[in-house]
Amino acid sequence: MSKTFDVIVAGVGAMGVATCWQLARRGMRVLGLERFSIPHARGSSHGVNRIIRLAYFEHPNYVPLLRRAYDMWREVERDCGRRLLFVTGGLDIGPRDGRLVTGSLASCRTHNLPHEVLEAAEIKRRFPAFALPSEHVAVFQPDGGFIACEDAITAIAAMARSHGAELREHEPIARWSANGDRVTVETAAATYEADRLIVSTGAWVGTHIPQLRNIAVPERQVLAWFEPKEPRLFAPDAFPISIVDAEEGFVYQFPAWGTPGFKMGLFNHLHETGDADAISRKPDAADERLLRKLVERYFPLAAGPTLRLETCLFTNVPDGHFVVDRLPNAPNVTVVSACSGHGFKFAPVIGEVVADLSTGTTPRFDLDFFRLSRFA
Repeated sequence: MSKTFDVIVAGVGAMGVATCWQLARRGMRVLGLERFSIPHARGSSHGVNRIIRLAYFEHPNYVPLLRRAYDMWREVERDCGRRLLFVTGGLDIGPRDGRLVTGSLASCRTHNLPHEVLEAAEIKRRFPAFALPSEHVAVFQPDGGFIACEDAITAIAAMARSHGAELREHEPIARWSANGDRVTVETAAATYEADRLIVSTGAWVGTHIPQLRNIAVPERQVLAWFEPKEPRLFAPDAFPISIVDAEEGFVYQFPAWGTPGFKMGLFNHLHETGDADAISRKPDAADERLLRKLVERYFPLAAGPTLRLETCLFTNVPDGHFVVDRLPNAPNVTVVSACSGHGFKFAPVIGEVVADLSTGTTPRFDLDFFRLSRFA
């Protein structure tokens, strides 16, 4: 086994595995180091499926990245021979003047995305599974859908390996150092050297990047699957992915697919933060009570028995945007992490961007709002 590489990628979740793939396909000697398995259920890249959407309420600057991400997900599908991207349409629902609806409309209008604004009665007519306040409206954007997340990581990992990347599971980094134009990475198994290091360790990024130690905060998130009382209303051809602006926060949901039940979650859940290794991974009665209250309020026809509860970790920064940047004191080290709970859909394009940054190519996208300097 070679211990010298062009690039080492620490953390092989969604962003890390896509970066390995993009670098390896450019002929780079790539080592990916993952503390768990590939994929695994300890971070934020699991749970059967993850939402993808173009009407991005968080900021219009994400839309060009998303357009490229859609193209790249389809490229991954062609290369691996498996369907990973499922388009259902997407609804952003809430008060007309709320952040969700106004932000979604801003992205649609800035980038000329096809969309409709629906009143509550029209939402109910088209999608009878919803039970919404009469004053709510929705932005319907037909490109919304979901990615089969574990299948996607498995496929991209295989593609990275087919291009020569070496992906080592159950081998977390213990420490790293940058000396001039070389980087040294130590694990319990070996010491490696490379020209460049990519740190994409998710909830553990503050352990590896001192600048993010008190900024990138792990947060416990819980997902639930409920048994629908009328399953046909929650099938992918009848129920779009959706987000509801509720008093508790943003509630997000998927059609029933891939595993029994109707899947939903509450963004930021119970606001439980802490060390990534100390946060409880076991769902409890309080988690179920909160999510059941929401499914009974907005989706009463899905409020059958609870079939499954599962935890994951968000890693949030104060402004909710990503971190993708070189370290100012070590320009051959790039951090790509802290995706604040909405990063999975971007994985292939962020992998491409990081590969550009690592090989001296100027990325085609505006990355200023991902810079570390905004926390100075």
